[in-house]
Amino acid sequence: MKPVTMADVAALANVSKSTVSQYINNRYDYMSEETKLRIQDAIQQLGYKPNYVAKSLKQKQTSTIGVIVANILHTFSTQVIRSIEDVCREANFHVIVCNADDNPQQEREYIEMLRAKQIDGLIVFPTGGNMALYESMVKEQYPLLFVDRLVHDLQVDSFLLDNEKASELAVDHLVENGYKRIGMLTTSLETNITPRIERISGYKKALKKHGLPVLEEYYTGVDVSRMEAVLDEMFRLPEPPEALIAGNDLTIMEILKFAKKRDLSIPQQVALIGIDEVSFSGIYHPALTTIAQPAFEMGKKAAEKLLEQIKGSYEEQKEVRRFTPTIIIREST
Repeated sequence: MKPVTMADVAALANVSKSTVSQYINNRYDYMSEETKLRIQDAIQQLGYKPNYVAKSLKQKQTSTIGVIVANILHTFSTQVIRSIEDVCREANFHVIVCNADDNPQQEREYIEMLRAKQIDGLIVFPTGGNMALYESMVKEQYPLLFVDRLVHDLQVDSFLLDNEKASELAVDHLVENGYKRIGMLTTSLETNITPRIERISGYKKALKKHGLPVLEEYYTGVDVSRMEAVLDEMFRLPEPPEALIAGNDLTIMEILKFAKKRDLSIPQQVALIGIDEVSFSGIYHPALTTIAQPAFEMGKKAAEKLLEQIKGSYEEQKEVRRFTPTIIIREST
């Protein structure tokens, strides 16, 4: 069966091929409503499908970007992706999302695959394990932007939370509520993931600001699979923590599971505050105090900045933008 062409649509709608092209590319400025309806009806009758591959070859642009997240299980990641998609849809760009699972090899494979598909730019939550690959993209001025994490000594636009401020807000609130023995737990620190390292650093600085001791047995970063054992050790101490800060949404889930299993009452036996707002914060009993990051704003600004790069706005001086966290006070503290 002969493929339906743009010329077939134009003939049926009684318009020129250029008018059909303008319709397909959403350029309606000088097109009457009647003409748009005729073209729409012709496309439906003929079952016409635009050839985006041919279009991309002609324009040297695929109108597609890639987003490689470190771990799609994080609420923050899904919120950022949603915001990126909203911005790209308005600009008639498509988004391909890949999950690197904090694995540098997986990240490398996704970068190479997406670039082989000729996508126009990349937003990456970097694992930090592909320095040579990042550097090669920077050298060729390929549109690239990092979210949530920094890769030091690399000139890439990077958008992330003021992580030390997030921990400071949590400690300040707990101290104001009379807590002195404050612990913090987060996911593994072994790979030097920016938010985890910075949040622990902010926690230590905030304790010192309030004249409280920084006790090694009160804070750590471990794999999710080891969190129950670590919490068990903490609460077997002669003086266990009176309050805990969860370094991210995955951690707060493990702390809540532990509290339920050990019948620990929140906040009577241990106060709890989580960095990262989670969907159930307001309906959990007791409702959870959290430090929220503006994920949707971060995703919006990241997408807008990448689209600027794609349109040719490449700047040698790259921006590291920190977003301000906010505390949402509820019942768990």
